Amino acid sequence: MNLPHRSLRRMRSVFFAPANRPDLVTKFPRFAADLSLVDLEDGTPLAAREATRQQLPALVASLRERGFARLLGVRVNEPWADGYLADIEAVSALAVDVVVVPKVEAPDALFPLVHAIRRAEQRDPRGRTIMVGIESVQGIAGVDRICGVYPEVSSLYFGAEDLVSDLRGVRSEGSVEVLYARSRVLLQARRADMTAIDQGVADIRNDALFRRDALEGRGMGYDGKICVVPQQVVLANEAFSPAEAEVAQARRLVAACEQALARGIGTIEFEGKMVDGPLLKRARAILALAGRDATAPMASSDPGST
Repeated sequence: MNLPHRSLRRMRSVFFAPANRPDLVTKFPRFAADLSLVDLEDGTPLAAREATRQQLPALVASLRERGFARLLGVRVNEPWADGYLADIEAVSALAVDVVVVPKVEAPDALFPLVHAIRRAEQRDPRGRTIMVGIESVQGIAGVDRICGVYPEVSSLYFGAEDLVSDLRGVRSEGSVEVLYARSRVLLQARRADMTAIDQGVADIRNDALFRRDALEGRGMGYDGKICVVPQQVVLANEAFSPAEAEVAQARRLVAACEQALARGIGTIEFEGKMVDGPLLKRARAILALAGRDATAPMASSDPGST
């Protein structure tokens, strides 16, 4: 059964920066990521995490005071880490929109964060939500129990790199080794009406690979993509936004279908294709996305530095 949750604005691009690098975090306003994340986990060395945790309130406050109004979040450590509960205590009450929990393998791991966020919302309502990372064998196996378990859990990301390590496999450009897992995670996200973020691309200099992988993810049904350098934000925003030609065709298709429906015709031939309900629904979804993009900030072409 689907549970209602606090829906997020669109997330075509999810950009990470290490929490122990405030010089990088303060550059968030320069980039047009739909969600910017301060990373307490993999991006921050283990020895620096405790000190970095203490600096988070000032770092987040500084961003908000400078007028950063886009979605902002923090990725905490994995649920079995020594610092997980301390992370929750430090992060849940901050002026952030999303708290990200990596390597989630069972719904019980989210219980402390859900209650911390509910208490924080009573004091300072912001509509905080939780994003979970599904990136291990156990996570893939249990993703159906994780999705939809709490209304606060409104989004997830699929982490291919950690999964392939867990499988003891070999990462390839074609991602065939994670196709089943990538599909299963998306299917369960859709079942629970959650936003789904696709795998990252570690080859940060290969724009062609990132673009191809992003288009494949969008074709599968993912909403956006993990980005680890600013140029990937630009590419993700482009890949997960309908092109002008795509929007124009969708407008023509909707108009043709509506005219046919007015005459009592449910299936038509349109530009060489047989069109009925599913294709009409898809065209309307494209127009809805285009309408949202029209009000979104443009992606910066400044490559910055990470």
